[in-house]
Order: sequence, then C-alpha cells, then structure tokens
Amino acid sequence: MASPTDDERRHQWDKQGFVVFEDAITGDDLQRLQTSFDRCAAEAKDGWLEADARGNASPTYFDISNPFARDEWFVNLVDHPTYFPHLKAFADGDALFLGPQFRTVPPWPIAYTGWHPDVGHTAPLHMKVQIYVNDVPPRSGEFGYVPGSHKQDAGPFPRVIHSESMPGHRAFPAKAGTAILFNSYGWHTAMDNHTKTARKSIILIYEKRFEDRVNRDKFASVSNLCTTTERRRLFGLE
Repeated sequence: MASPTDDERRHQWDKQGFVVFEDAITGDDLQRLQTSFDRCAAEAKDGWLEADARGNASPTYFDISNPFARDEWFVNLVDHPTYFPHLKAFADGDALFLGPQFRTVPPWPIAYTGWHPDVGHTAPLHMKVQIYVNDVPPRSGEFGYVPGSHKQDAGPFPRVIHSESMPGHRAFPAKAGTAILFNSYGWHTAMDNHTKTARKSIILIYEKRFEDRVNRDKFASVSNLCTTTERRRLFGLE
C-alpha cells in the first residue's frame, strides 16, 4: 500500500483538491466489477422505472439500491489498496465510510446536477472516490471539478447553465478502472452526456472520523466481512 508522495499531497491534494489513479482497478477485478455492476443494475432497473413513473425517482440518473447486499465483493472497493492509503492519510489516519452510490447516467443533453460542493467547511473533511466502470470519453458525462475550489477562501463561483461554462474547471475523461479521489468541499459536477452511451460509475463517500458521526448499525449487514480492526473502524462498527 503506497502512501501519498510529497508532490501528491502538496500539489495535487492540498493545492488542487484531487488525485487521479489511472488503472486503479484492472484485469480480472475490473472484469468482475463490470459484470457484477451490469447484473445488479439489470436486477434493480424495474424498481427504478416504477419509482420514476410515480415521480419518486429522477429519470436523469439511476442508482443501484443496496449494492453490498447484491454482491459482497463490492465491499472490497471501500478500502482498495490503490487509493485508500491516500484517503486515509488525508484524513489524518482515521477515515469513516459513509456510503456508496452505484450510478448510471444515461445520455442526456443537460447534466442531472449542476456545479456544487457537497458540504461546507464547518463539516468534517468530506471525500469521495469516483470509479469509472466503463470508458468515459470527453462529453460523455465525465466527472468535472474546479481545481482549488475546496479551499475556504475560494470563490465565489457563478451559477452556470451549461457545465462547460464554469470558469477554471477541469473535466476528467478516462478509461474504465480509473479512480478519482476528491475533496468534496470543492465544486464538482457530472458533465453533460452528449453521447449515446450511459456513464457508469461507483461513488464511495467518506469523511474524517469523529465519534459523534459514527452509526454502528449502518453497516451491520456486512460485519461478517469486516474481519480486521481497521476495516471495522472504517465501517463504523467499533
């Protein structure tokens, strides 16, 4: 497990607010990820369509419900050795996992969300890892981030109609298996998807651990998979 280099910490994380891991998931693991993601999405699709018809779900993106219950292997992504040592280091050695989003973004001329931070600076350090399940070329709903926008004195940032109009932003097209670790104080979005292919990604959500934020019942269903003290602490089981 490789800890962040001085350049990754100071230039990428502290200054820019993100670190990109190309080939984070590869080979048999990537094939397993893609196959299982597609299977679980197919199983959950009818429920999403029914909820959408009732007005209880968005037609512009689709999340697989209860992904860990559908395939326990997904739990291994939470502390994957490619990116988790960096995340843990940025959390001063003590991170808390908050939850997953297994998300499909269908072709749509306007992104399902606009530019936004997830939390304000009064909240504990909030981080996400976004893993591309399929290849994500330019203009296909790729992740977008405004470098440096995670800093407390950054901004203000305009409310733009089109994602590509945000000043200073960077879009992250990349191949399947790429993981992007980013500071959620920063302004980010999914770019517009102008292709005919849905964008599939997994979003893992974390924050710096504080005891009053721990819910020991939240991940009780996967406690049998948390056999080390570190993983149990990460999942808030102790």
